[in-house]
Amino acid sequence: MIKFVIAVLLLTYCSLTNYAQPVLTKKWQTDTILPIPESILIDHKHKQLYVSLIGTGNPSAVDGNGSIGILDLNGKIITTEWAKGLNSPKGMGIHDGRLYVADLKEVAVIDLKTGNILRKIQFPAAGMLNDVSIDRDGLIYISDSKGGKIYLLIDQTPSIFLDSLVNPNGLLAVDDHLYFLDSGSLFNIDKTKQITKIASGMKKSTDGLQQFGNDFFVSCWIGAIYHVQKDGKVHKLIDTENEQINTADFAFDQEQKVLYLPTFFKNHVAAFKVE
Repeated sequence: MIKFVIAVLLLTYCSLTNYAQPVLTKKWQTDTILPIPESILIDHKHKQLYVSLIGTGNPSAVDGNGSIGILDLNGKIITTEWAKGLNSPKGMGIHDGRLYVADLKEVAVIDLKTGNILRKIQFPAAGMLNDVSIDRDGLIYISDSKGGKIYLLIDQTPSIFLDSLVNPNGLLAVDDHLYFLDSGSLFNIDKTKQITKIASGMKKSTDGLQQFGNDFFVSCWIGAIYHVQKDGKVHKLIDTENEQINTADFAFDQEQKVLYLPTFFKNHVAAFKVE
């Protein structure tokens, strides 16, 4: 009897600690006509996807060629120029009827009803603004990859929230914590600015970051998607570096279990069912 109980306990422990990893199965892919898609944001209210499109030419140029496009949830391209006149748009966030877009050295504020750019908030000291995440209190965080900083935007006024980083990119504000990616590692910072490393060992070009239950999905621009467990264990789900397919700043629908992936220079967006 004692041996039976021990066996049951061991089986239960193993099932809890060695659960099966998620599998990504492609559902659809758009035509390759999206000019350098960098980031995707789900608009649950209107059941559509916003896609930041860097446009043709130099991805870092101040040329006005960037735009925000819209796809439906089945991959139909509704428009590639819902909002125009951007330079190199990347991460996005929604708050109070506005879309906030990181765009090199400024954050564009766009009216969700019209697609009109209401204002551009300047970050003159920034190297390259990259991702955006907005917490439940409306505090807006923006990563500056080339400047090694994370900014905080309150009442349209930017300030430095965290400095002396290497290449910060993906941000995720959850409750009283901010998770961020920097050069192959995932970190957590609380409101007191106490930093904890959660995981490391991923490819250095860590880019997109989304929550997956109590765990995380992480993409690396060079071509990889990881499942990162809350205890720091890292599992590679996709590796497309040899195929030269970029995996940029993706979106993940927690309810539908669908991951929407922009492929940068491959000029398309793909959707994957997570099982």
